[in-house]
Amino acid sequence: MSSMLQDSQLTGEVEVVWLESPENLDYVRQALDKVNSRRGKPRYDRDGRLVGYTNLAPDSERDPDSGLFTRRTFFLLPHDRDSEPTGDYEVGAPGEAVDPRTIKAGKVGAKTPRSQRGRAADVAPAGS
Repeated sequence: MSSMLQDSQLTGEVEVVWLESPENLDYVRQALDKVNSRRGKPRYDRDGRLVGYTNLAPDSERDPDSGLFTRRTFFLLPHDRDSEPTGDYEVGAPGEAVDPRTIKAGKVGAKTPRSQRGRAADVAPAGS
C-alpha cells in the first residue's frame, strides 16, 4: 500500500500500542497490514523490528475482499537511523517515516523536522 496514508484509511482504530518508547525514536515507518485479528500484537514478516501497532474497535469490519482486518503497524529496518546513526538516514528519512510523537489512533503521523532531518536538525543552528 502507499506510504502516504490518509486518516480515512484508519477507521476503527481505538488504540496505539508501543512495544518501544516512541520518545527514543526520531521516526518510525508506518504501514497498513492485513491481519486476522482486531487486537493484539500482529504477525510481523519484515526485516527489522516491529515497534508498535494499532488495535481496532470490537465492531470493526473485515475487508470484504480479503476477509482480513486492516491495521497499522510501526516498524524500523536494520539500516534506519536508530540502528545506524551515521548511515543512509543520518539526515533525511524514508517516505513512510513519521515522527512517532505525532501518531494517534485514527490519525496519520506527521513529518517533523526531527523525523525528516534527524539529529543534525537538533545540532545545527536555524538557518544554517
